[in-house]
Amino acid sequence: MSAPSELRAGGPDELVVALTKAGRTKIRYPAELVRDDGVRVTVRAPWAAPVVRDFGFVRFEPGDVFTEHYWRDRWFAVKEVRTGDGGLKGWYCDITRPAVLADGVLAVEDLDLDLWVSADGSCVLRLDEDEFEESGLAERDPTAAGAATSALDELERLARSEGLAALLS
Repeated sequence: MSAPSELRAGGPDELVVALTKAGRTKIRYPAELVRDDGVRVTVRAPWAAPVVRDFGFVRFEPGDVFTEHYWRDRWFAVKEVRTGDGGLKGWYCDITRPAVLADGVLAVEDLDLDLWVSADGSCVLRLDEDEFEESGLAERDPTAAGAATSALDELERLARSEGLAALLS
């Protein structure tokens, strides 16, 4: 969910995150590869937009840093959001098809559903369920729609029980 910045991936520890939605590129941005264990790819990228994006429950601001976790075998991505000085804001989770990393591009398809979990775990919000419903995915691809809703349920259950940090360790 990092904002776009000048695209300059290509070094051994750099890649481009390419997020698509409904068949169109939503955003592309450079990120530093932190770890790839064959199943989970972890990258780090700054919030590079020159403006604040205020969701009401969290503000993404210049200087914020996203450590993003993508799985090749799970239908979600978890993005840990920190201030520039390291303070944890929380986790923004995108429900996605499993990620694909090839030729320096981490391709991720956003399926509209999201989850926000505050740093202290007291606020767990399911987001964009109306957009998901309106997308028509349930009619076009019922298997993917079922996997997406199951992934959102799983993340919410984890957030409300042991917390998302356990998933990321």
